[in-house]
This record gives sequence, structure tokens and C-alpha cells, in this order.
Amino acid sequence: MKKVIVIGCPGAGKSTFSRKLSAKTGLPLYYLDMIWHRADRTVIGREEFDKRLVEIMSEDRWILDGNYARTLPMRLEQCDTVFYFDLQLDECIEGAKSRLGKERVDMPWTDDELDPEFLQWIMDFPRDTAPEINRYLANFDKIIIRFRSRAEADRYIDALP
Repeated sequence: MKKVIVIGCPGAGKSTFSRKLSAKTGLPLYYLDMIWHRADRTVIGREEFDKRLVEIMSEDRWILDGNYARTLPMRLEQCDTVFYFDLQLDECIEGAKSRLGKERVDMPWTDDELDPEFLQWIMDFPRDTAPEINRYLANFDKIIIRFRSRAEADRYIDALP
């Protein structure tokens, strides 16, 4: 395990898991949200994002935390392991709510309320994004570890040497 992607619904626990995985393995961790978003809540362009992503993926070891479905095929080509957080919708909504008002290392700002558009994206994830992810993973011949709960993810981390 040298090139890892961590994907799944917002609020599922991807970034928390990624931090723990990085701490256990020593793999450098990159949050795609920190690359895409600026502190003023604007975003960089797709070309700049893709360029940065390609630079990271040219390294020997990494963890890429985040969905960004448009770039999933190129990340799948480069990675050797996928961790997919496939949790129930209510758990993801609660996860997103639980981080309100908290400073995060995976986002360049702090939210004090759940943005309605973001909440809608979470609610639409099982219908709109999860099937796309599952189609990509169906053709992926490398290691896929699917978590159905945060407890499963924690047990995985605890079992690592």
C-alpha cells in the first residue's frame, strides 16, 4: 500500500480515517478539498487542480482524500488501494453536522451552519454519485476496502502494525 485514495459521501469520516492512516503508515496525505478550495470560498480552475493532482500522483507514495468524481478514473489508474466509505445517509449527515464550528485541517474555512446546497449534495450522493463510484470500482482490479461503518474503519486502523 503506497498509493491510496479515500472516497465516499461527505461526512462519512474519510478525512479522519485518512489522518489516522497517514499517521500509521507514514504515507503523505493530501486533501483534495484543500487543493480545490481557497480560503475565500472560491475555487481554483480545473486545469490548475488537475496539474497539482498529476504532480502529487507522480510521487512514490501518497494518500488522496476526497471524491472529485471527474478525476476518479485517473486516480484509480495510479493508485494501488481504494478505501470506500459506503455509510448510511443519516450517518453522513450527522458526520457533516458534527464538524460545524470546528476548525479542520482538510478545509480552508470553518462552517458554522450546514450549507443547504452542501446538505442537498450529501442527500443526493447515494442516487447520483455512489452508482458512478460503484461502476468505476467494478472494473478496478486492485485492492478495494469498503467500510460500512466508522467502527469498521477504526478496527482496520487498529489492526495495522
